[in-house]
Order: sequence, then structure tokens, then C-alpha cells
Amino acid sequence: MTAALHGLLTGLTLIIAIGSQNVFVLRQGLRREHVAAVVAVCLGSDVVLISAGAGGLGALVRAVPQVVDLARWAGAAFLLGYAVLAARRALRGTGQALDPAESGARTGLWPVVLTALALTWLNPHVYLDTVLLLGSVAATHGAQSWLFAAGAIGGSAIWFVALGLGARRLSGLLRSPWSWRVLDGLVAATMVLVAAMLLA
Repeated sequence: MTAALHGLLTGLTLIIAIGSQNVFVLRQGLRREHVAAVVAVCLGSDVVLISAGAGGLGALVRAVPQVVDLARWAGAAFLLGYAVLAARRALRGTGQALDPAESGARTGLWPVVLTALALTWLNPHVYLDTVLLLGSVAATHGAQSWLFAAGAIGGSAIWFVALGLGARRLSGLLRSPWSWRVLDGLVAATMVLVAAMLLA
């Protein structure tokens, strides 16, 4: 169980850092829009990536750095595009609705799922953190590497469920269209910052 606890703490340490994926999960949680689907996509992706890292895929990532380079450029382009959309929402004040019964434009399930997939799989930090780093640390546990991986997956589950469902507690602060414009402005700034970091 020491390996599992180590995996849990290491996984939480890596995932809690604010990034484009976390911002998207938070935004969907605040909107109460397809939250379960977004959490399932993020958690399912982490299960695949952490398992791959524990299974030795990290060595392949080290051997073929072009994989990370390709993800870096594609991820930066996607993030900049998403930043433009968020900035446009912030400038126009598109009037978000937190209560499903209220009026307001709702996004379809598939665009939300595809965005969550893109923010996850086009982010090279995902490969560096979950596959390479967690995979390398898991390897130090020898026969218990899968317990470490299970702990890291547990950390992802705790974080994404807490972020997606816990965001509802902040909904009272975001009743006015102005507060959503501020949030979308922060989302746009975060996306640009992460894209710049990828390109640098």
C-alpha cells in the first residue's frame, strides 16, 4: 500500500497545477453542462496514459521525441484557437446561464467531449507527466509498479470529480454576465500563457 499511497500523492501533485484541462473542467462544472462526460473523458484518458507509462511506454517517448514535438505544436495551435473563442465571449458578454432552466446557449455534448479530448491529448505535458514521469517513478517500485499506477489513477479520480462537481459551490459568485466575462477573460489568458510555454 506504500506504493499506492506514493502514486496517489505524486499523481495529485502533478495534476493539481492549473492548466488548460483543469480550467475547462472548472468552466463546465460552473456551467453544469455535460460535467459527467468531461470528467469521464479526463479520467479515462489518465487511466490509459498512466497505465501506458507504468507499462513502459515512457521509454518509447524518450526514444521518439518527435511525438512530443508534434503534440507541442498541435496543442499550441489548438489552445490559441480556444483562447480566441474565450476572448470573444469575454468581449461580447454572451450571457452564460448556470441554471439549466434559465435561457442561454447550451453547447452540445459532442463539441464538449471533443474539446476535452483535444485539451487532454494535444497537451505534451500530459505525455511528459503521466507517461514519462509517472512511468519512470512507477518503475522504481518494481513488482509494485501497478499499485503505484493505481494510486495515481485514484488521485486523478479524486481531483476531476472534486473539480467538476465542486465547481457548483462557486456558482453563486457567477450569476451575473459580467462575472462570466471576467472568467472567460481568465480562460483566454490561461490558454495563451500555456500555448506560449509550449512554444517556448
